Amino acid sequence: MSTYQAGVEAYIRFFECMTRERLSRLPDLVTGDIHFVDPFNDVHGIPAMRRVFEKMFDDFEEPRFKVIRKANSGNVWFLHWHFTLRTKTGGDGWEIEGVSELTCSEDGKIRSHADYWDSGRQFYEKLPVIGWLIQFIRKRVAASAGTSV
Repeated sequence: MSTYQAGVEAYIRFFECMTRERLSRLPDLVTGDIHFVDPFNDVHGIPAMRRVFEKMFDDFEEPRFKVIRKANSGNVWFLHWHFTLRTKTGGDGWEIEGVSELTCSEDGKIRSHADYWDSGRQFYEKLPVIGWLIQFIRKRVAASAGTSV
């Protein structure tokens, strides 16, 4: 197993079993200057990345990641995942599907982590008021472009 693969496998295990208490393991898995990007955040460094996940635990119940498949080219890895969560206010659980692009450093730690997923359809459309507006706009744009949604 390559150093890159070992680092990515440890990172996957961390994400699939993440708890607020396990966030202290981040320095073992990522470089000090980690760059983390998702549709809501663009941060550098372990403390900032940790705050992103602490906020996730503050805002949501039972957040869980499950990596479905992975692929790589050299020190760059792509993870296809499902993320499930429940809001603190109750209600139905949500499932978000996306892809992460990870870049490994020479020692196998993760140097950058970029998440790609459709926040409009998988998040904003589920919110009251704004969800209706986004669905309305999507339908207007789709109809004018001659495509269906």
